[in-house]
Amino acid sequence: MPYLKEKVCLVTGASRGIGRGIALQLAVNGATCYITGRNSEKLELVVDEAKKREACGKIIPVQCDHSNDTEVEKVFDLIDKEYDGKLDLLVNNAYSAVSWLLENAKQCFWDHQIDAWDEVNQVGLRNHFICTVHASRMMVKRRKGLIVNISSVGGILYFLTPAYGIGKTAVSSFSSCIRHPSFKQFSKKPLILNLTPQKDRMAKDCANDLEKYNVAFVSVWPGPVQTEIFAKETDLMASKSALTWLFKHGETTEFTGKCIASLLLDPDIMKKSGQVLLASDIAGEFDLKDVDGQDPVSMRSLKGMFAGSGHIWIAEYIPSFFKLPKWLFSFLGSFAKPSMEKLASKYA
Repeated sequence: MPYLKEKVCLVTGASRGIGRGIALQLAVNGATCYITGRNSEKLELVVDEAKKREACGKIIPVQCDHSNDTEVEKVFDLIDKEYDGKLDLLVNNAYSAVSWLLENAKQCFWDHQIDAWDEVNQVGLRNHFICTVHASRMMVKRRKGLIVNISSVGGILYFLTPAYGIGKTAVSSFSSCIRHPSFKQFSKKPLILNLTPQKDRMAKDCANDLEKYNVAFVSVWPGPVQTEIFAKETDLMASKSALTWLFKHGETTEFTGKCIASLLLDPDIMKKSGQVLLASDIAGEFDLKDVDGQDPVSMRSLKGMFAGSGHIWIAEYIPSFFKLPKWLFSFLGSFAKPSMEKLASKYA
């Protein structure tokens, strides 16, 4: 794993789940990692875990409600003051709507309260942009930095409710494109023909403005992750054998952290800027395994796709290395139909 000594990082929403896993991996590999969350006691537990592992870096907890712009600004002011404007990595991971989504997934979107949009996207979308603005102001001065949005396949697949998918599509743009070499005669860069309907997303458009300042911006899609919340959803898992298989063969909460730690020292990171990167693809590039020594199932693998569609017995016989090209994965994903049946609408 890379040695991240002297790297200053910020991971939002790091009191549990993927955020906690990312912070631990950064600290274990030498980074100074600020973490935010609403519950200070849970943040301290992450600090204790890093000490227990004798991490060569350190974790600095900062209580913050990411729906409050003033509190968010104070986090960046603190880092600016304590490290003289140095911020090497921002990971936008804060998300406050997981429990709400699971509780309301079976309702049609028009049966939700009108403020459901804010419940889902106030922190998971708007706050990502606010944090990106503050981080960019620090990074462009030093002509160096990496911003990572933690998003999901919900950017191309229907998942639970439209508000979720709209938010995830805005956060990331799955770059499935062909570079047309003939355009070089008119421009230094080849023409990019986008084969997917997703455009004007946060990672792609912000990366465009940041490029000349040598600041990279990528969106990372973890696969099925064995988070604490989903582990508690025993009824959901019991009723969906496909979900049970996917999470059993999925990623630990620290797998994405190992991937981001490698991206932070990637000399070619600017070539990836503006793109969506699957955690499993990053792991393949840097020859990474999960913290439990396993290779989690890739969302692009035929094995994972057959298992996800309920054909588990077929999936067991398919080698993991059979994967769809990114453009085909994105294209087919846009046609996927939701499997969860909605309750009858009270307005019908």
